[in-house]
Amino acid sequence: MQPLTKMGKKESPLEDFKTALASTVKSISNVENIQVVFGNQSLDSDKISIRLPDVEKINNKVNFSKSRAIADSEALKIRYSDNKVLNSNLPKGNVSKKLYKISEKIRYEKIGSLNFKGIKANLNQEYLKKINGLELKNSENKFIEAFENYLRVNLFGLKNEKIIEKEFKTYKKEFDLKLKGKLNFLKESLNDQLEFSSLIVEMLNELNIEENVDNQATSDENVEQNQEKKSDKNDKKSKENADENQEMSIDSSLENIDKLTKETDNEVENIELEDTENSIEKKDRNLNTFGDKKYKTYTDEFDEIINAEDLENEAELTRLRDTLDQQLLQLKNFIAKLANKLQRKLLAKQNRSWNFDLEEGLLDSSKLTRIIIDPFNSLSFKKEKEIDFKDTLVTILIDNSGSMRGKPISVAAICADILSRTLERCSVKVEILGFTTKHWKGGSSREKWMANEKPSNPGRLNDLRHIIYKSADTPWRQSKKNIGLMLKEGILKENIDGEALKWAYKKMLKRKEERKILMVISDGAPVDDSTLSLNSSDYLETNLKNVVKWIEHNSKVELLAIGIGHDVTRYYKKAVRITDIQDLGDVMINQLSDLFSENIIKKTLH
Repeated sequence: MQPLTKMGKKESPLEDFKTALASTVKSISNVENIQVVFGNQSLDSDKISIRLPDVEKINNKVNFSKSRAIADSEALKIRYSDNKVLNSNLPKGNVSKKLYKISEKIRYEKIGSLNFKGIKANLNQEYLKKINGLELKNSENKFIEAFENYLRVNLFGLKNEKIIEKEFKTYKKEFDLKLKGKLNFLKESLNDQLEFSSLIVEMLNELNIEENVDNQATSDENVEQNQEKKSDKNDKKSKENADENQEMSIDSSLENIDKLTKETDNEVENIELEDTENSIEKKDRNLNTFGDKKYKTYTDEFDEIINAEDLENEAELTRLRDTLDQQLLQLKNFIAKLANKLQRKLLAKQNRSWNFDLEEGLLDSSKLTRIIIDPFNSLSFKKEKEIDFKDTLVTILIDNSGSMRGKPISVAAICADILSRTLERCSVKVEILGFTTKHWKGGSSREKWMANEKPSNPGRLNDLRHIIYKSADTPWRQSKKNIGLMLKEGILKENIDGEALKWAYKKMLKRKEERKILMVISDGAPVDDSTLSLNSSDYLETNLKNVVKWIEHNSKVELLAIGIGHDVTRYYKKAVRITDIQDLGDVMINQLSDLFSENIIKKTLH
């Protein structure tokens, strides 16, 4: 029996379906005051609304299925997607924007398919109908559909029909090569829209989208042209055979020249290697003192360099990271704004430039008209010029002393976390290091000194502990738990800054990056009771000043210091002070982007 309306009339099955669909939308979106309209029905501008295709016939199952899938998707969008976050990472380029928005659609649909029974089947069924019914001749649309298909296959576990697999085979190879390693991170960040969108932007940058589409269009065009020219090529075959002997003799001459060139290159390379080795030996001798011949250590046999994950078990690292995330949560909007602002400012300095008219590289589509006019013209290629900005390493060296306990170490950890995430998006390598001692009041070094009849002026008298929280080649996501270790009070002891600076500097020298920036985060002077009680009161401070001075005047490493609640300008030429987490915005954006600006100016002048 059909239900009665308020007017006493029975509703039609079609109206029942529409009512049920509207109720489902309200339930999924978790918004009661939502308007669902069909076809060209008018909208109430004061309400959140969803427009669905009109359903005219009750027996039109295709129409029903499509309406249900659209309704599910739109409801999930309202519930799980934030427009402000979406727009904050919006890339440039029409194709990139389309793929970015498609990726966000896939994200909230995937969350919905995990949380609501039946939604996954609706969405997958409708997508497969769409993809199997498409004609994929246009290269831009084909690339877009291939990208969406790749994400859906990997995130939803879809299986393509053979014809679709064949159609997207070339794209899949490229996607596997450049994106496969990021898929797990993508799955892990489904519930973090900002992180997910940042990852998608990284993936789109990796694919060089607009260039890819241009090249594919060129490739498709060339296929058609080649088919048209096939008969002409047969006519020219006799001419090619006549020229073959001449080409072979030219090739033979070129091979001989190439051999001679390689032999000469090898000789030059050997000479350069010998010179380099000699200069490295000289440099190492200078590095041992760093301009401070008076400074010495009683013993270094108890010192250690250790990875953060080796200091605590997995469960404790996870707990500490959760604690850090709780502090980050209070600053979520601020951090998102800061990260995006810094990213935009740094990426603005990465203006792409190209070398043209090359023999190999990416096909230069702008020169294709020459070939269309005269098929005997050679193809022209281009390559992107190397950008100094990309070839950069930033090392963040953090004071892990007891005086940093509480708010200062939290600020330092948050600072390192934001910088690591943001700079990684800008193709800048980041390593995070910490320095402290293994013990209070000397540890094993002091015990050895006491057993050896306590010689006077022993020099540094404590066991160093240098911690690697994140190495330069490890992605932030794999190291983020380690950063939380800074919040563990038992880790924070004494601070011997000069030797920590030497360690970080020497570590950077081994890296191949052309540009190196060392950022020290500290709360003031070096302190170690065991050392200072048996040497002059300014022993560690003098050493720090000498090391800083040496790096600033004798190396290409750019040194910057951030003082947490203290002024550190008496040690470092480039130094800023912050008293609160909110100060990080101006410090990081202005100071760091100024460093890159200065480098660009220097390159231009010289």
